[in-house]
Amino acid sequence: MRSTFASFVFAILCVLPCLPSQAEDDLSQPALSPLDIHVQVGAFGRAGAPDVTAVLQSAGGEIWRYCPGVQLDGIDVYRRTDHPQINFKRTASGRIAIGLSTQDALWAQYSFQFAHEFCHALSNYSDHQRVLRFPPRPNPNLWLEESLCETASLFTLRAMSHSWATAPPFPAWKGYAPSFNAYLEVRLAMPEHHLPAGTTFSAWFRENQSALRQNSMLRDRNTIIAIHCLPLFEAEPQGWKAVSFLNRDLAGPNESLAQHLARWQAQCPPELRPFIRKLAAEFAVRL
Repeated sequence: MRSTFASFVFAILCVLPCLPSQAEDDLSQPALSPLDIHVQVGAFGRAGAPDVTAVLQSAGGEIWRYCPGVQLDGIDVYRRTDHPQINFKRTASGRIAIGLSTQDALWAQYSFQFAHEFCHALSNYSDHQRVLRFPPRPNPNLWLEESLCETASLFTLRAMSHSWATAPPFPAWKGYAPSFNAYLEVRLAMPEHHLPAGTTFSAWFRENQSALRQNSMLRDRNTIIAIHCLPLFEAEPQGWKAVSFLNRDLAGPNESLAQHLARWQAQCPPELRPFIRKLAAEFAVRL
């Protein structure tokens, strides 16, 4: 559970400059990405649906730009009061549904939440993949997907801090750029997201893999893994295209991590397999 002090710091960082809404005034500005996103109207407090749409297209675009040739159905974004979530079922019209739990002009928080859920969409729905099953089939390596989605959030915040400094969705939003990196740095600085002193990642992972296989959403541990994987994705962002092949085949209920990674690699085209081997090596798995 995040401390009260950390929650306070996050709240401070999310209170961004009160810049004017631009989406309604400058609809001719081209979107950063080709993502088809529909935002629930009137659901996000003082933030209008056109502005929220522009932010989410920008956030998703930081990953989507590295997925040429991948197809993804349209995304409907709605408001939740509990926590962000991608729905197991598509909408009646076949679109992907993602719920976010933020509101108003907290653009860094929108981006953080959406990037995580967008990564789930990419790994489960790209190229018209299967519908997510509920209840989901047991997958002892689901922690890897959850950790990669946390990596997506960190990657997106850092990328947006750069892209919005020079080319935000609308010119008046340039002043928001530092808030993305500020949100990221607070998350990176949290003590629970650091390896214990004197412990290597390999040693830590050996001690924690069993717990992660039992519970895929141990968020502090997911984030430790995400921070460790972030440099690899920043050095080779084409890895996001590899993520779109993560769930092309169903996992077995007793699958080892090595088997899971080998199956993922086999689903990828040849040019993406070296990335999977590098990622596997981070977990001491040789493919």
